[in-house]
Amino acid sequence: MRIGVLTGGGDVPGLNPAIQAVTRAAIDQGWEVVGIRRGWRGLLDFDLDDPFVAAAEHTLPLTLQSVRAIDRETSTILQTARTERRTLEERTAHILKVIGHLKLDALVPIGGVHTLAYAAHLAREGVKVNTIPKTMDNDVFGTDYCIGFSTAVTRSVDAVNALRTPAGSHERVGIIELFGRRSGETALMAGFLADTDRTLIAEVPVDMEAVAELLLRDRTDNPSSYAMAVVSEGARLKGDDDVAYGEVDQDGNRRLGGISDTMSEEFKRLTGVGTISQKLGYLMRIGAPDALDTMVGRALGARAIQHIADGETGLMMAVRDGSYTSVPADICTTSERRVDVDAFYDSTAYRPRIRGIAGLPMFLR
Repeated sequence: MRIGVLTGGGDVPGLNPAIQAVTRAAIDQGWEVVGIRRGWRGLLDFDLDDPFVAAAEHTLPLTLQSVRAIDRETSTILQTARTERRTLEERTAHILKVIGHLKLDALVPIGGVHTLAYAAHLAREGVKVNTIPKTMDNDVFGTDYCIGFSTAVTRSVDAVNALRTPAGSHERVGIIELFGRRSGETALMAGFLADTDRTLIAEVPVDMEAVAELLLRDRTDNPSSYAMAVVSEGARLKGDDDVAYGEVDQDGNRRLGGISDTMSEEFKRLTGVGTISQKLGYLMRIGAPDALDTMVGRALGARAIQHIADGETGLMMAVRDGSYTSVPADICTTSERRVDVDAFYDSTAYRPRIRGIAGLPMFLR
């Protein structure tokens, strides 16, 4: 058999261990592995009129030697890209031809909701597909855990705690923006673990006057005269339906990012107190994966290949209630995974509310 593997969407730590595990497990079966560069765009941009040049540009043979040490590298060796799902679906016929030309018997796409949703579309078209969820937002429906989440939270906690120094020195309020478009789980966990004064998540509109009063009180109550808050990039001010603060990308989607600056200006206007506004952005993605993302990446990669060896495809690898399992590949399209506000958040105090945890999975889902 000939297996194709690709990584789509944003880069996260843990992708290379997954690629490594897919490659090793497939080669153990006596199969060949081909990496597809730049996610779905590698297939979308593949020029069938010049296949030799296209193959050199858009594919990468994967061998035991070539993946030997990639788990120590900090980003996907296959590169990654975002491609609008509508564009992909409109050109599915071309992509199917490319898959046929490359003689791929099965695909293992690794990505977030959009990457996996298109994989499910291909599965309905007859392509043998097993998918692996990854995203710092941890928002793929059908699994409790996505590769990249643990490392992103760890990086965020480290950065928030480091920013306490300038916030305290200047007696300001730190407003730290984290990734999290529709789900505030990354901010919720980072705020909880860094013990920030307030945590603003994408699921709950921010009443800026109330938050300003709370943060001002937090600053007054702190002997070092500072306060810290984290905010999801997808959070919005109460009464403001527009959470798209950034520029339009190549696919016509408006990038998020900038709510920390908006909140900072509003806080200064309401209180007269200075702030430190910081967008962590890609700093959440840097560095090698932590132990959990390495472990989960390797486990899900090997499991995807084992299913193919058993003749089982059309599946998404998953973690549920602390156990590895598999679910239908299209489950990620059936609902959204967001923070359970009633269970884990205090919408009045703007803080995580972690109470009874008996019987709950490790990531409180």
